Amino acid sequence: MLSKGVLYMMLATFIFAVMNVLVKFLPNIPAIEIILFRSIVSFFMSGVVLKAKGIPLLGKNRKILFFRGITGAIALMMFFTTLQHIPLASAVTLMFLGPIFTTIIGIWWVKEKVIPIQWLFFALSFAGILMIKGFDARISPLMALLGVGAAFFSGLAYNMIRKLKTSEHPLVIIFYFPLVTLPIVGVYSFFHWVQPVGWEWVLLLGVGVLTQIAQYFMTRAYQTEELSKVANINFIGVIYALGFGFFLFDETFNVLTYLGMAGVMAGVILNVWIKFKKQKNETLSH
Repeated sequence: MLSKGVLYMMLATFIFAVMNVLVKFLPNIPAIEIILFRSIVSFFMSGVVLKAKGIPLLGKNRKILFFRGITGAIALMMFFTTLQHIPLASAVTLMFLGPIFTTIIGIWWVKEKVIPIQWLFFALSFAGILMIKGFDARISPLMALLGVGAAFFSGLAYNMIRKLKTSEHPLVIIFYFPLVTLPIVGVYSFFHWVQPVGWEWVLLLGVGVLTQIAQYFMTRAYQTEELSKVANINFIGVIYALGFGFFLFDETFNVLTYLGMAGVMAGVILNVWIKFKKQKNETLSH
């Protein structure tokens, strides 16, 4: 029987995959403008529900919530930019360095314990990134850097969620994203506005609604389940990205690029597996 946390993450992963496709279908709209629409939808959806439930909008741990909003915004800006400019599966694979950065940052932030062999797994993932960049001419050094940067800032954001644990309602955590992001992307979009036309309006609304739903389930997953049990479910997203990229955007890769993707995923999966095994042994010893 699957736990609630696992089910939440499975649902979030699929919805995020569909949302990524919608962003890919918006090549003419700047990434920051897409985030503006996403933030507006999130602001009203989160705010209305929180008000209806009588939950204070600003929460209790405001400094951590604010930092989570900032790091999440930066990660999303970088990720959406890569989605628009490089193959879907490559952008998603780069983003999957997030769990690696979550663990490394967690050494200092939440006192995460890392055993020596995990550093080998980290190195395997980063070697995979070098292979993807080196053997796919469609990925410029800037896009590769933005992809890794998106993963780093998502790692920071995940550590904020872990720090908050169950002390904040999931929608309060989500609400801080548009609260922090709207002033930034709003000002930028005002001076660099690109008018959406036709179906672009529907796609932009879809990005906002799907992201809101997916983020809610992802936050619930991280709050209700151990990180090691739900983080590996995210990896299904690469399969979705390869499938969507092939059938919708005619994206294919050479063998060495596939090997690079495999290296990234192997490093992340092995890292999660060893942590799960370590936690299981500690539980049995007690």
